[in-house]
Amino acid sequence: MEEESPLADRSEGTVVFTDIVGFTEYTALQGDGEALALLSTQDRLVRESLPSGARIVKELGDGLLLWFEDACDAVSTTLLLQERFEMESAESDVPLWVRVGMHSGHQTRRGDDLVGHDVNVASRVVDIAGPSEVLLSEATLAEIDDKLPEILFEELGPVVMKGIPEPVRLYRAHARG
Repeated sequence: MEEESPLADRSEGTVVFTDIVGFTEYTALQGDGEALALLSTQDRLVRESLPSGARIVKELGDGLLLWFEDACDAVSTTLLLQERFEMESAESDVPLWVRVGMHSGHQTRRGDDLVGHDVNVASRVVDIAGPSEVLLSEATLAEIDDKLPEILFEELGPVVMKGIPEPVRLYRAHARG
């Protein structure tokens, strides 16, 4: 009997990684209980903001792996989340500074998880992002085309990333105005 190829369960979409900046230090200074409360706040805000067709793939310590069917939804949602994180930080005096990185392409499903080169690229993009930044690859920008005129994309140029054979052109997303 021939086994089905693991590549048969591929999807196409936008992979988003989030990472809470300074979480390790926050945990050391504030304790595990406060750290868990911060994670719960992030989780609540993300779940409330995800559009139909998007999902939380898994929790990664103080970050999340998200998947969006549509690149426009990925960018719009993460910019909205940055606003919500900022408001939450101001209201509760808790530093919910989250960096976001995304890349569009093909992913291979492994159970509920996603793996593959394009997932790896997205995980490297988030490493480049600063606090409260949303960075995306040129592949994601190509998917968006001109469908988000309310968002400005600032080119950062090609970036060499660990384990990725070719430099990846990155862009920072900002709401206009």
